[in-house]
Amino acid sequence: MPFERPTLTALIDQVRGDIRGRLEIVGALLRRAMADALGAVVANVGHRLRGYLDWLADQLFVDTAEREALIRRAKPYGITPVEASFATGNVTITGTDGFSVLAGTVLKLDAATVYTVKTGATISGGTGMIVVTAVLAGAASNLAAGTTLTFESTVPGVNSSATVAVGGIADGVDEESTEQFRARFRLRLQEPPQGGADQDYEQWVLAAVGAGATRVWVFPNELGRGTVVVRFVNDNASPIFPDAGAVAAAQAAVDDQRPITAEATVVAPTELAVAFTIHLTPDTGDTRAAVTAELTDLFAEVGEPGDGAGRGKVLLSRIRTAIGVAAGKTDYTLTSPSADVVPGKGQLPTVGTITWT
Repeated sequence: MPFERPTLTALIDQVRGDIRGRLEIVGALLRRAMADALGAVVANVGHRLRGYLDWLADQLFVDTAEREALIRRAKPYGITPVEASFATGNVTITGTDGFSVLAGTVLKLDAATVYTVKTGATISGGTGMIVVTAVLAGAASNLAAGTTLTFESTVPGVNSSATVAVGGIADGVDEESTEQFRARFRLRLQEPPQGGADQDYEQWVLAAVGAGATRVWVFPNELGRGTVVVRFVNDNASPIFPDAGAVAAAQAAVDDQRPITAEATVVAPTELAVAFTIHLTPDTGDTRAAVTAELTDLFAEVGEPGDGAGRGKVLLSRIRTAIGVAAGKTDYTLTSPSADVVPGKGQLPTVGTITWT
């Protein structure tokens, strides 16, 4: 049977009883009697030691170890957390021809989102293009095209505002979380390398992209005999489909480790946004949110890119079940889709527009 750790109160009673027995004390003692005071102190020490042993036992197992112990356990396998990366991109400047923005110049979105110029430019025709890199690593520094940045200090001949160019400031990725690292290490233990098996490609992509990848799929012989196509998404981003930088990083990692006879290609899936038409009873904001959450969870659980032969199918029965278990609703009618969702080659089914009738 499992060992049950005694509570502090139980330990105090036990130690005090032992002391009283050893000293042959009979009857009640004063509130601050030395024997009882010593018993409480010794019991507290024992309780803390038991707590440390409990914590130490957790560090021995992958499922319960804290980050530092988990990293130490994974290190002999050559697995380390993926570090955060710095966002980078092009920014358009405007001003008077002939004036320049030099490398090292600082631009800001706000107090926490700051960039330095990596490659400067001289204004010609009223504009110029500089390359900037975020000062702090992480996804928070990614910006969409069209976002306005401001120079920290006045630059002669250059307007104080600049605009993020097409393509945005991208490829900033957060440090791999403890749970993502734990899942990757667990995958390595459960599925040891086999020289090019499906799980090998999955591990290579997860290690290369880190927090930028959460689900990976492998398609052997898709482009012909001896070929492998790898697709992945990042469920923590919006949109979940990887950009060119993430795909390139994954491709480089796969090329570096793939079997020499395999032709491997890493690509992003294409989205198959599934439209829904649903009538709910009762039809409220809460019931709509509950249904949307259930459908999103379902597609994240069972959805995968299609292979043109039935892979990635989302059964209509599963969709009905997801709607049926949503909290708060008493009845519903699902008009669309009316059949199983079958993605085409490379298409990943996602929850598209929901029309509530």
